[in-house]
Amino acid sequence: MSRKNSFVLTIMIIGTFFGVMCSTMTNLALPVFMKDFGITSSQAQWVSNGYLLVNAIMIPVSAYLIKKYSYKWLFISFTCLFGIGTIFGAFANSFAFLVVGRMIQAMGTGIMMPLVNVMAMLYAKKGEQGKIMGLVGLAFNFSPIIGPSVAGLILDNLSWHYLFILILPFTLLTLILSVFLMPNVAKKERLQFNYLGLITCSLGLWFLLDSFSNFGTSKLLSFSVLGSFIIGLVFLIIFIKSQWSSQHPFVNLKVFKNKQFKIATIVNCLLVSTMYGNTILIPLLVQDVMHQSAFVTGLVILPGAISTGILSPISGKLFDKYPVRYMVTYGLIVDLFGTAMQAFVGVHTNVVFAAFWQWMRQFGIVMLLIPLQTQALAVTKRNLLPDAVAMYNTTRMVAASFGMAFVVAMVNLADQYFHVGISAQGIQVGFMSCFAILIVALIFAQFLRTKKI
Repeated sequence: MSRKNSFVLTIMIIGTFFGVMCSTMTNLALPVFMKDFGITSSQAQWVSNGYLLVNAIMIPVSAYLIKKYSYKWLFISFTCLFGIGTIFGAFANSFAFLVVGRMIQAMGTGIMMPLVNVMAMLYAKKGEQGKIMGLVGLAFNFSPIIGPSVAGLILDNLSWHYLFILILPFTLLTLILSVFLMPNVAKKERLQFNYLGLITCSLGLWFLLDSFSNFGTSKLLSFSVLGSFIIGLVFLIIFIKSQWSSQHPFVNLKVFKNKQFKIATIVNCLLVSTMYGNTILIPLLVQDVMHQSAFVTGLVILPGAISTGILSPISGKLFDKYPVRYMVTYGLIVDLFGTAMQAFVGVHTNVVFAAFWQWMRQFGIVMLLIPLQTQALAVTKRNLLPDAVAMYNTTRMVAASFGMAFVVAMVNLADQYFHVGISAQGIQVGFMSCFAILIVALIFAQFLRTKKI
């Protein structure tokens, strides 16, 4: 990769880093929002669920936009949009205003994320794809993990408004550098926008994510859970059937014809569901069971976050040297061991050991996330890259939402069985649910191609 391309990619990674970090920063602030705005926990969840929903919808839209418009002005436009959403959050004086700000943020990040992925794969030379994707991993994998640590520090010392205010200078810097330094590569593809695809995909994702968000607080057979799930599934089936036969699909689903892309996406979804489920379990464990502060929660997460930042580029380089199946298997085994220790030891010990087992989980996860993503995109034809990136990241968002909802539901069911509030037993059940999902991921991982691409 040339020095100029490296510099451009660095600018984009910095901007996306703070965009993705915002996706998890507000998780620790939910109790604060409940107190300040006088709302319930299910209402407060819309700060996270609203973000995930809009983000999941925007990512498929990115496939169309990336193929049609200049990369430079796409990135600038949606960085501006992310900045506007951040301003909304910084000055929000009502919960509705805050949620709108979060949704606007998600619109910006929903395009920035896929665009960085596409640019990285286009810039990367053969044999360096893992190395470049390892750098991109700083934005996608390190930032959501470090988010709660940063949020804990802010919330213990400043108002929750600073979760947004402190992001603004970095957004402005990214915007200025993008305007003056990014090359303007014009796109010439003439595409028809598939409105049926947008509508059916959006409604399908909306009802599915709504079902997942209600899974932990409503009855399984209620309309808000089962009804929303069925409606969402129907819309997604219509979406898949209409797009598969369309001459101008909203997203080209034929990327799933590639077996390796399909397997890598499935393993990624399973893994991400446990990752985001963990962002719920750790605060519950440290704050409700160990009775520590939000700041201490951030410290528990910090060692794992730091190792993720350090090891992301290294894991990318290892992908260029070793078979992907070996790396993913190794990472999952380490993650499984860390998860088991969290369940059997972590809930009955102090915060130091809780931080250690969390670090071990992250050590395993970081060694496989980048190889998985690189594998999925490296086996995809260049003309299908925007579609592959869109589908890989959309399924990631859905899996994240499902993971958080599933873990909350498991904890609630366990606590209802033991007739207590948030308990160590409930947290244990949550961790063991993650363990079971990781076992399934390990089975699928054995079908990854071991030969170099």
